[in-house]
Amino acid sequence: MTASSRTVVACTLVAALFLTLAPAACAELTTFFGEDFGLGEDTPLLEWPMADAAEAAFTANLEDPGIEDLEAFEDETRAPLPIVFPGSGITATLRGTGWIDVVPAGSTNEAGRYATSGTHYWETADEFWITFSEPIAAFGFHGVDVGDFNGSVTLTLVDGRSTDLTIPHTIGSPGGTVIYFGFFDNQDRYTRIVFGNSAPGYDYFGFDDMTVGSVEQVIPHGA
Repeated sequence: MTASSRTVVACTLVAALFLTLAPAACAELTTFFGEDFGLGEDTPLLEWPMADAAEAAFTANLEDPGIEDLEAFEDETRAPLPIVFPGSGITATLRGTGWIDVVPAGSTNEAGRYATSGTHYWETADEFWITFSEPIAAFGFHGVDVGDFNGSVTLTLVDGRSTDLTIPHTIGSPGGTVIYFGFFDNQDRYTRIVFGNSAPGYDYFGFDDMTVGSVEQVIPHGA
């Protein structure tokens, strides 16, 4: 068995555990996670089956989810970013530290980061947050090159109080690793999501294809 196939098996186990156990572990707030190890700083993954599986499982709970792919922004655009989620009726403002980076398809920024669709993504080594035009019940995203310098993504959901979610990505993963994380909540609604970094200014992350779902878009269990 090659090193790359061992990596895929490890990622399969991680994805399967969290896709299966998250609903039982948290009855109202359900999470989805998948991870595909990268090939290094200079070589992008051309596919990420575990992240795709997590995304598919997440979006199966939504009717016509809105996706912001960041393609409308110019290179090096910084916050505040007015972002939209077509089909959902929801708009938002992204604030905090970071910028839009544009990398040709099939390449990286020479540091392990690249878009998961198109050529544009959000790059940051610090905190940023998204404030929504109306309360949301679901959110998901791709992360690229997360954790290779031992930083971890933190996610805080705000609805008058704060709820911290653990994103179980690998710390010290290879450069160019792709993850997907998503959640939906049948009970609470959120007006803001804060992305944190446990190694600010040191470990740089890429984010792309942010998906949102309104209360009306979440498919009730058993439907």
